[in-house]
Amino acid sequence: MPDSPGRKRTDKTMSLAEAFNLFINKGDSIAFSGMGGSQCVAHTYELIRLGYSGMTLFGDSPCEAGDMLIGAGIIDRVELAWCSYAVAGLGHNYRRAVEENIPAKIEVKEFSNYTMGLRFLAGAMNLPFLPTKSLLGSALPTYNADIKEIKCPYTGDKLALVPAATPDVAVIHVSRADKRGNCQNLGFTSNAENIGRAAKRTVVTCEELVSTDEIRRNANLTFLPEYCVDAVIELPFASHPWNFPYSYAYDIPFHAQQMEAFRTREGFVKWLDEWCFEAGSWDGYLKKVGWERLFKLQKIEKRFCK
Repeated sequence: MPDSPGRKRTDKTMSLAEAFNLFINKGDSIAFSGMGGSQCVAHTYELIRLGYSGMTLFGDSPCEAGDMLIGAGIIDRVELAWCSYAVAGLGHNYRRAVEENIPAKIEVKEFSNYTMGLRFLAGAMNLPFLPTKSLLGSALPTYNADIKEIKCPYTGDKLALVPAATPDVAVIHVSRADKRGNCQNLGFTSNAENIGRAAKRTVVTCEELVSTDEIRRNANLTFLPEYCVDAVIELPFASHPWNFPYSYAYDIPFHAQQMEAFRTREGFVKWLDEWCFEAGSWDGYLKKVGWERLFKLQKIEKRFCK
């Protein structure tokens, strides 16, 4: 795990724009937490507003953070397993970029979900690679020269090797954190821990900022400690329209509307104009969605998480 000067501060709280301006540069490689929910949606809109470009995306299954950033021309290279919106539908921007070079051509290196997880684990362990048998017999090594095959020195079996993923920046959304950067999740964490540990710099947002005493009262929930974190931002509803476990439910009608807009390039651009640029901030986005609707999603989730 790289040693970043930002990780030594005892108060890492700031705004999302401040954190991105401090810790993300044009041309960086970046990875986001989230899988099948708990997505980094607010973060995606902020990156688009700030006008980044030339970036590389590492991911197992990025949704908004993959598809929208590709559509906005921010990502020009990806190393991932897939880019889609799970139950909501395909990643239309990703597909247009691969098939039609719209808005621009992107370079693609494909791995499986499992081996992207292995890559982040290798990065977190400061290892150059990890072995697996899961890729043997698949077509992926044929199309991806980064996947190597060796003979195991102990058993003589054939193994596939995947290189460590060490992004310049990790963006992680969690249930709660303190100002020092100790992070806790009340639900599914996906690969968030290893992504945060593998990256050179890590920006954390949380649904709720809590005291260090509160973190210590439930220390077993801490999966990403302060020495891995550079910035902390309190950012409620940051995964909308996705669900976030124990916080709010999935806004299916809203996501269906979004996916319908993304079917065409014109619809996607119009969506960005309305929901990203005209809204002006994540708070503006949430006001546009409507607080009554958001609080209803909270109420629905809490009915099933008692």
